[in-house]
Amino acid sequence: MVKSLQLLFLVLASIASHVISINNQILSPRRLNGCRKGDNVEGIHNIKKYLQRYGYLSHNTSTDSNIIELNSNKFDDSLESAIRLYQKWSHLNVSGILDQETLDQMFQQRCGIRDVFKFNSSKNLEDDLEMSSHYVLFPNNKKWPDYKRHLTYMFTNNFPVDFVPSVTEAMARWAAQSLFTFSEASDAQSADINISFQVKDHADGSAFDGPGGVVGHAFAPTDGRLHLDGDDSWSAGLEENKFNVMNVALHELGHVLGLAHSTLPQAVMWPYIDSNALKNLNDDDIAGLHALYP
Repeated sequence: MVKSLQLLFLVLASIASHVISINNQILSPRRLNGCRKGDNVEGIHNIKKYLQRYGYLSHNTSTDSNIIELNSNKFDDSLESAIRLYQKWSHLNVSGILDQETLDQMFQQRCGIRDVFKFNSSKNLEDDLEMSSHYVLFPNNKKWPDYKRHLTYMFTNNFPVDFVPSVTEAMARWAAQSLFTFSEASDAQSADINISFQVKDHADGSAFDGPGGVVGHAFAPTDGRLHLDGDDSWSAGLEENKFNVMNVALHELGHVLGLAHSTLPQAVMWPYIDSNALKNLNDDDIAGLHALYP
């Protein structure tokens, strides 16, 4: 009886190990390397959702057929076009194929605000994407009114006091390159900018995703909400496996002032977050701000 149980245990352990191995292979980005139009591979639907979230793939999720298409693993024409647009915007080799360089870019931590595109004519062709200037403004050039150059802010939701100087330093860097000034408000209701850590679905239509992935977001003027993902690890300095608060706040404040994501990797408004060095405003960031507020 004991030998039979031991044999059964070994068989089950072997099966479990095999299942775990298969699942890891399916979930691994390496499995998607080299995928192209016509393929049907587990995990493609995650690429579609990523591209849809950040504005590269247009799928109206209000219809059942589009929801089914977004959840399918079929590599179709629309996905190929979206990948080509993503590759051009990201300065990658434009092939429409999920190569390793493209996958590596997609799996970098980034801001949760979708990317905004400037086109020469057609809004459907990757060839018409305008790349001559790097900074990008929000649609309709959303901005603070001309009489509003002093903005008040409030830290809410038990914002850690140790991180407050990092955010105010980010404000000082934007103020040094503009006519904007900042001061703390007396309450959240009257503040122009509300700054907080949030987690998962926090009722603003842009749920966070837990550790990694999206690290923060902020909305175009005159919304004023600036959120950092409380499930990520943060630091006021440069620490391994932690995000620098000043770096991310500097980027998100750019959105608060009216800048969308830049196509220049050296710019603060580039959507991907580099936690290995302290950032400062690039000429591209400053040019964008001056174009919006001449």
